[in-house]
Amino acid sequence: MKIAYLSTFYPYRGGIAQFNGSLFRAFERRSDVEIQAYTFSRQYPGFLFPGSSQTVAPNDPADPIPALRILDTINPISYYRTAQEIQNFRPDILLMKFFMPFFCPALGTVAGRLRKRGVAPLTILGNVIPHEQRPGDLALMKYFFRQNDGFITLSKAMQADLLSLKPDARYLYHPHPIYSHFGAKADREQARRELGIPPGKKVMLFFGFIRKYKGLDIVLESMQYLPNDYYLIVAGEVYGNFDEYQAIIDRLGLADRVQLHVRYVSDNEVPALFCASDVCVLPYRSATQSGVIPIAFHFEIPVVVTDVGGLREVIEPFGTGTVASNTHPHTVARAVEECFQRNLHHGLSDNINRFKQQYSWDNLAATVLQLHKETRS
Repeated sequence: MKIAYLSTFYPYRGGIAQFNGSLFRAFERRSDVEIQAYTFSRQYPGFLFPGSSQTVAPNDPADPIPALRILDTINPISYYRTAQEIQNFRPDILLMKFFMPFFCPALGTVAGRLRKRGVAPLTILGNVIPHEQRPGDLALMKYFFRQNDGFITLSKAMQADLLSLKPDARYLYHPHPIYSHFGAKADREQARRELGIPPGKKVMLFFGFIRKYKGLDIVLESMQYLPNDYYLIVAGEVYGNFDEYQAIIDRLGLADRVQLHVRYVSDNEVPALFCASDVCVLPYRSATQSGVIPIAFHFEIPVVVTDVGGLREVIEPFGTGTVASNTHPHTVARAVEECFQRNLHHGLSDNINRFKQQYSWDNLAATVLQLHKETRS
């Protein structure tokens, strides 16, 4: 079986590249698969990218997946060159990861041309309905989905979204596996000393890109309902302006209860941030799944989520956190307190191991191959 994997890979940074790299390595471990990675020569035009950089920093220990940089998202000529380059590899499967409509013309054109030559396009859905919709998004997505034979959904909420756009879609379900490339757990007290966290605190972590739908303002507002021994670490690059969040910190007098790392966080900084924390808080306004939860699970940190998308389905069945019934700051505060009151650290390792056994990277690779088999039957 030959797989051409076209998506975001090293030297690009962030959760999508990390996901693809982990799955690529799982396919490499299989004796029945030959895999080649392909990625973008240009992923976004600079003016469309709100972060500081699209590529890894020199000190970031990212996995250097050997991907061919060939697809330019805004150069249609490259779409046809990419399709021909992949065809030269003679794959059975074209595997892609979908996460925003901007990529639909490029990926859809490549998939459509290869499909006509007998290659099976399969896509892992990191998202379906965009969190921040723009005119034309649904038309682009419907075009891209038509070029595919089948889909892997990472949450059951994605299944509903997929079927709303493509009722005849073939798909299989497999939640986001747990990341393992961040290294071993660090000592909690040592991590807290490194970060300068005052002693005796109950430490919450908000981690990841700071975007409106992720609800940093919600967790900041929730701190007025929590005792003063609750302490929040904010770590991630802001997409937009941090001023509105700083205004909340100032208004509520939270300066001595909030530690800010408002920038891109490299992989080698991740262990200290998670291991210094008692709980990871994801107060999302909308979501289908989250790539932060697998990081928290890797470091055996319980998670507080809001009841949106597919977040509940990876928390409640495994006893790995608590679920706030809505996004009101008071409700989120109560869910945080419940997490501490239930002492969810106790027995968490066993609960997370159950998740790992069911939903590993190797199992996700096997699910992709099973989907190919089903679409060919």
